[in-house]
Amino acid sequence: MDMKNMSFATRAIKAGEGPDPTTGALNTPIYETSTFAYHSTKEFEQGIDDAMSWVPGACLYSRTTNPTTQALERKVAALEGAEDAYIASCGMAAVNLALLSNLNAGDHVIASNDIFCCTRSSLEDILPSKGIEVDIVDVTDIKNIQEKLKDNTKVIYLEVLSNPRLELADLAGIAELAHSRGIFFIVDNTFLSPYLLRPLEFGADMVVHSGTKYLVGHGDALCGLISGTKEKVDRVRYYSDNLGTHISPFDAWLALRGARTMPLRVAKQCENALAIAKYLEAKPEVGYVYYPGLESHRQHDVAVKMLKNGFGGMVSFHLEGGYEKMAKFVDSVKLMPIATSLGDVVTLIHPKHHEGDLIRLSVGCEDVNDLIADLELGFAAIQGM
Repeated sequence: MDMKNMSFATRAIKAGEGPDPTTGALNTPIYETSTFAYHSTKEFEQGIDDAMSWVPGACLYSRTTNPTTQALERKVAALEGAEDAYIASCGMAAVNLALLSNLNAGDHVIASNDIFCCTRSSLEDILPSKGIEVDIVDVTDIKNIQEKLKDNTKVIYLEVLSNPRLELADLAGIAELAHSRGIFFIVDNTFLSPYLLRPLEFGADMVVHSGTKYLVGHGDALCGLISGTKEKVDRVRYYSDNLGTHISPFDAWLALRGARTMPLRVAKQCENALAIAKYLEAKPEVGYVYYPGLESHRQHDVAVKMLKNGFGGMVSFHLEGGYEKMAKFVDSVKLMPIATSLGDVVTLIHPKHHEGDLIRLSVGCEDVNDLIADLELGFAAIQGM
């Protein structure tokens, strides 16, 4: 069935899957096997050639290919509007595969400054140790990128909605600049998910996600996503096969299950997050709130143009009064676990002392009135401090 003209919700449920041709099982089976058998030497040799040439459907060894993972790849490609997709073991595997498969010693990459801490470690430590030059800039002003361009610039890398300050990059403008110079443009879209934004439609060459977050959605599986042309994704597969960054079939199956409800979950998370952001903005104890759905956000006009289905489930805010007040607030809420990660149906609260005593919320799918009542416990606890 051609999914191209189907709605996102239909693709989330149907793309890449169907009744199992052998048993009729409605759900995609978990092919929990390390290797695959062949009927003859000739068939085995052809199977090796097909698998190592990344022929769709060919299975040889689960580090290289697996039917459960392939179903997820087809689904993710359909959701991203991509020619192909690869599924890695986790988000950082996806980030590093995307970078390493497009960079060599002597090359130069420009990256965004407000970015996940482990991605920053790769950019500031691992890549330079391998002879790759890195410049980290504020990508919300395209002039900053232009000023750092060099003859050996091969990649521009950014998080479209940044972590943790939730700033938006002008994808179309950066893509135009990158392509005018023959530069490969990689976008991390973890904070938004393909339901809210598909960067390939804005000119990105490759999209990565920590699929652990909004694709899986239930905090129970690690998963990394990489989408783009088949040629570039096959290069990623080659690197992953050598580095061993494959996902387990069971985690791929959990991601398939999670993907089916992504539109429902993310829509509710956006609704809750906007209500919470407005609530926080009205509190006198709050210095400022980062949420692109607020008119006070400095890029709200950009967000309205780019994000048609909602502004995301992430909210960051700063309490006046420093670390002690922040810690007291966070320690006083009861419904929201103190935890890292995001995209879960459970709302998570994350104190970020090293980001200026910022509090980051990954808003889940609970009743928003209960979430606001929980935040009220935090505000009550800091009265008089």
